[in-house]
Amino acid sequence: MNDKILLVTGGSSDVGLALIKRIHHHYDTVIAHHIGDDHKLKELQQELGDKLILLKGNFLDEEDTHRFVEEIKKTGKIPTDIVHLPAGRVENMKFSKMDWSKFQSDLDISLRSLTIILNEFLPVMAKNKYGRVVAMLTSYTLNVPPKYLSSYVTSKYALMGLVKALAVEYAGKGITINGVSPTMMETKFLDSIPRLVVEQNANNSNTGKNLKVEEVIPTFEFLLSEDANCITGQNIAITNGNLM
Repeated sequence: MNDKILLVTGGSSDVGLALIKRIHHHYDTVIAHHIGDDHKLKELQQELGDKLILLKGNFLDEEDTHRFVEEIKKTGKIPTDIVHLPAGRVENMKFSKMDWSKFQSDLDISLRSLTIILNEFLPVMAKNKYGRVVAMLTSYTLNVPPKYLSSYVTSKYALMGLVKALAVEYAGKGITINGVSPTMMETKFLDSIPRLVVEQNANNSNTGKNLKVEEVIPTFEFLLSEDANCITGQNIAITNGNLM
């Protein structure tokens, strides 16, 4: 097999950084996407050296998303594994107060970006008879979602649809495509959610807390590994001790 190359979209997120730190030794090259907030990635790059490539891309802009893909191709490092983490800013808002632009931006960031990326690289994976794709979904796709998150929930359901559809299409080609659906995690992603909501979620959990990033990363690591060869088209729940 040729070099193993991991692409992490949303690489500057809390999950992206933790994932790269944990599994970089499994790869010859790691490509980390960011939108400009790359200071922590640059610190990690000092540690990992040329193994870590940083690429900027604005997924709200379709043209820039295509440019991002072209930048990957220019490196000569075509991904064998892809982890997709980006999502729009979560805002608690009544549907009646939310216009289409919010839905569109969430879909652009989460769904359109991965569609463009996979449209380029899945055929290469199929030719090589190997590939791993793991997308961050949400436990809200598993049961009754909370109120006032309609655009976020909609974009995640759309992304789950892509995961399942492509898993079927590329089954038997050495490619696995899965989703990971954690419950609420303590990350900077929650900054726009009222603290009371975050605290209530923790109190309602059987563990008495929200998930920590390090509790989610092992599932990504497993789905990227050879041990997960027979798992595809799945939405893996990380429920923090709760039944869904």
